[in-house]
Amino acid sequence: MSKKFIPYANEADVLHIGGLTIENRVDRITIAGDIDLTLDQAGQADARALHKLLSDVLAKLDAQTLPAKLPPPVVQSVKNPFA
Repeated sequence: MSKKFIPYANEADVLHIGGLTIENRVDRITIAGDIDLTLDQAGQADARALHKLLSDVLAKLDAQTLPAKLPPPVVQSVKNPFA
């Protein structure tokens, strides 16, 4: 992880670890893709990066009083400007 990724800090940061894409949001972290933690230095580096990410996420979660579940997002429909 070369760039500082602060969980839940913004709606812009994206991190890549192996084949995973981690997207930062203010109310969630989205992890998509797959990863092979191979028995070599590359696998070790990916495992360490993933461990660091999840440790940072847990630290942020543990530092707050959390609701049981987030409410659904507010969704607004807009007229298609290209129609």
